[in-house]
Amino acid sequence: MSQNHILRNRVDQKQSETQGVVRFITAGSVDDGKSTLIGRLLYDSKAVLADQLLALSKTRHARVKASDAQVDLALLTDGLEAEREQGITIDVAYRYFATAKRKFIVADAPGHEQYTRNLVTGASQADVAVVLVDATRVDLNVEPAGLLAQTKRHASIVRLLSLQHVVFAVNKMDLLNFDEAVFNKIRLSVEALALAIGLPAPVMIPVSALQGDNVVDLSDLTPWYRGPSLLQWLESVEIAQSSRLPSLRLPVQYVARQDGSVADDFRGYLGQVESGQILSGQAVKILPSGQITTVAEIQVANDLVTDLTDSGVSKAVAGQAVMVRFADDVDVSRGDLIVSANASGEQPVLAKSLQADVCWLDAESLSLSRKYLLQHTTQTVFAKVKDIEQVLDIHTLSQGFGASTIKTNEIGRINLILQKPIAADLYDESIATGSFVLIDDATKHTVAAGMIRHAKA
Repeated sequence: MSQNHILRNRVDQKQSETQGVVRFITAGSVDDGKSTLIGRLLYDSKAVLADQLLALSKTRHARVKASDAQVDLALLTDGLEAEREQGITIDVAYRYFATAKRKFIVADAPGHEQYTRNLVTGASQADVAVVLVDATRVDLNVEPAGLLAQTKRHASIVRLLSLQHVVFAVNKMDLLNFDEAVFNKIRLSVEALALAIGLPAPVMIPVSALQGDNVVDLSDLTPWYRGPSLLQWLESVEIAQSSRLPSLRLPVQYVARQDGSVADDFRGYLGQVESGQILSGQAVKILPSGQITTVAEIQVANDLVTDLTDSGVSKAVAGQAVMVRFADDVDVSRGDLIVSANASGEQPVLAKSLQADVCWLDAESLSLSRKYLLQHTTQTVFAKVKDIEQVLDIHTLSQGFGASTIKTNEIGRINLILQKPIAADLYDESIATGSFVLIDDATKHTVAAGMIRHAKA
């Protein structure tokens, strides 16, 4: 799994040109109907070509019987042969479609617990989460109704990643005759789950992914439901930038030099503006050194090619890849962070100690004795796990204290000590500068995705 995919990049450069690109992910337990739901969205929004449908109709792998549907829409997102053979989603499948109102990038995440790490990867780049609940597998004999453990786990991950827009699609309502009483029982259970884990008040939509009820168009079979269809909700949701910080954050990814042997050696510093804006003539500070200099030139990456444009611009904003040149000869390296010199109240913390929530991704459990590398933006430092504060019990949604390890797919809160300071923000303020990945120093495996909750020097 790519390390860079864990660190989130959720700002679209062309957002001002349209109503925006919405990135959303479907989550939930295995067989809840996530792939079928996405297939239905693609099919009913006319985003599937005729030759694609013809190819699917001839496939030897199908998740539904031919009599149930003309074509198995779930196969539209099953890219791996193993997925089609086993009838499950393994990797995160990305699909693109557009309506008259909006463009969408949709990620179909796996439901099996063993592939939870792939869900974290997909959700880390999403603006919206669509959590599916299989109405036929909810225990309606208890109060509140019993949701599946994987549904709770995925909802908890969505909460940890601070996705502000979450909709719960109660699927397979056709198998329960679109019973309003059943939907209301599930709604109360989902609301209790959201309250327990700190999710915003959830949107609830009764759907049948297989038949298309309330997916793109509202269904006549649910006259008691007064809300929008799933697509109508996705078209209307307002997506804000991933960073709540108005101040500049520009991690340095690469230092470009023309000829180090000449006196007027050219040095340009490349990276992506994660928040705020950078202006020509602006006074900036380089962290962690604290050097202050002035921006002499800004160049912005061309939309069509990866090379930088020849002409400079006066400013660059969040989401743009840039090259900046400074008026002074300052010492800047990969991993440094460029911030505004005048925003004293919004400076990141030069932290050597972190409290963070982590989703553990590796088969090897967390060990207090192992050495880890912490990759934060473009910087990598050695880190030691000082202790484990708590581990979330998915079944009871309670926090367990005194744990000595965190196992695969578990969620916990840890304290870290760093070899050298990093310029960190809190995750709730800035996703890019408030998140990190942990890498096992011995195996080089990416073992955890982390969200910074507290940072101190």
